[in-house]
Amino acid sequence: MNVLRSIALFIVAALAEIGGAWLVWQGIREHRGLLFAGLGVLALGAYGFVATLQPDPHFGRILAAYGGVFVAGSLLWGVVVDGFRPDRWDLIGAGLCLGGVVVIMYGPRG
Repeated sequence: MNVLRSIALFIVAALAEIGGAWLVWQGIREHRGLLFAGLGVLALGAYGFVATLQPDPHFGRILAAYGGVFVAGSLLWGVVVDGFRPDRWDLIGAGLCLGGVVVIMYGPRG
């Protein structure tokens, strides 16, 4: 159950961070206005709170593992929201990153 909770929290964190960064990007780079940027800042702040809900007590481990989730999630966001088409190297890299998440977060510890 802790693993499922952890995975769900990583997904929520990815939506908040990637979505927040995308909103800031839209607000500033795409000239969609300060409302977009402000909502992005709020979403980025929410990401910080979501990360604290992970069952593992180690900040460094959570953030290191989340880096892999962020890589894969960013590519997926690009596909769904921006029409980005990753190539095989993007997909291989994302797979390696997610493999790192599994090792860091869920590997057996003595």
